[in-house]
Amino acid sequence: MSFQTEFEFELPKGYIDDNGTLHRKGTMRLATAADEILPMRDPRVQQNPGYLTIILLSRVIIKLGDVRAVDTKVIEKMFTADLSYLQDFYQRINELETPNIRVVCPKCEHEFETEVNFI
Repeated sequence: MSFQTEFEFELPKGYIDDNGTLHRKGTMRLATAADEILPMRDPRVQQNPGYLTIILLSRVIIKLGDVRAVDTKVIEKMFTADLSYLQDFYQRINELETPNIRVVCPKCEHEFETEVNFI
């Protein structure tokens, strides 16, 4: 059994780079304690606590389309719908493991396990 540390996502709108290229698919890794603690020292966060999200996402998004490096400038230029999506995605993958339940299909009676998603 392996432990998953990277998760693929697809932005609802997409990031448009300086060349006009749209990037929607990416990968986010699980956050570490340092990812959440170190940005608190950043002067931008001290001036505006809302900036914590920008720095945090730039640390954990390891791939976004063909963008060479996902930094704070990239996150700042995202549409608000995508930023909101990424905040939610971050919360979901970093929460405690979601429970699985055993279910039976009412039509074919096939039994399988599925993740319980409370969102």
